[in-house]
Amino acid sequence: MDDLDRFVPNVHFEKIPIKNLVSNQDYQRNLSQAHIEKTAENFDIFQINPVKVSRRDGINYVFNGQHTIEIVALASGSRETPVWCMIYDDLCYAHEADIFANQMKFVKSLLPYEIFMANIEAQNPDQLMIRDLVESYGMKIAAKRAPGHICAVSTLEAIYKKYGYQVLNRVLRLIIATWEGDSNSFSANIMNAVTKLCVVYKDQLNDETFAEKVGAVSIKQLTRTARERRPGSMGYAEAMILEYNGKKKSTAGKLFMNKLYARDVALWIEPDEEDELEESDEYESLILGQFGNNEGEEVNHG
Repeated sequence: MDDLDRFVPNVHFEKIPIKNLVSNQDYQRNLSQAHIEKTAENFDIFQINPVKVSRRDGINYVFNGQHTIEIVALASGSRETPVWCMIYDDLCYAHEADIFANQMKFVKSLLPYEIFMANIEAQNPDQLMIRDLVESYGMKIAAKRAPGHICAVSTLEAIYKKYGYQVLNRVLRLIIATWEGDSNSFSANIMNAVTKLCVVYKDQLNDETFAEKVGAVSIKQLTRTARERRPGSMGYAEAMILEYNGKKKSTAGKLFMNKLYARDVALWIEPDEEDELEESDEYESLILGQFGNNEGEEVNHG
């Protein structure tokens, strides 16, 4: 048994009022007030983890959990509120800093898909609604790219949360009608770009014209044009408008590019870091390269 004890930290647990905890050590990161406020607004007692504390010279130094204590203090409205603390009595300052620096080195973060599926198992209504909408088009939310799969889960959730069911429904319908379910058409950049057009131009954007004009261009060519315009989903939005308008000189039915940048349009969704593959240069290079190096080679989408 003694051999197994070396795998168990020598700690004890106490409830300590927040006012009696100190978290101003130099190795600590700066507090994110935005994170504290957002989490406090959505406070969930079951998401609170024990705070790791080093007790030195009678003082309780927090070396893991500084945001936790501030969230609890804000949500409860009092620094008298106690939190559960895992207390180490035999650490020096340098050891605390080393633990802090390396605590996340071997922790595997949850992927957006894993979080989404956990929400499905929990029967959370937003994720169930998104899943059912995607599946109504014969598509599937998945972790790996394949025909009929959508992997940019964070983007799906962001569009649904910010603009609701109807906008997400239109975005999916447009992309499927335009590129016939090509998995490359469901990158975060393209979904965000189509969302921008739907929100900015509303009924002025004709779905049939979009599918016809923009669908005549392969994802490879669209990606190339987008990269030449500007980074991220805005480059894709501009590339789509260019194809939609074509070479016609008449202003009838034309989408004016400057409307994308109107100050009163507070809509820009950019994907979370978890969707960085879809947004990255590596992803765009993959799209540009996966069909071969022939600059004239295009993919027929019907």
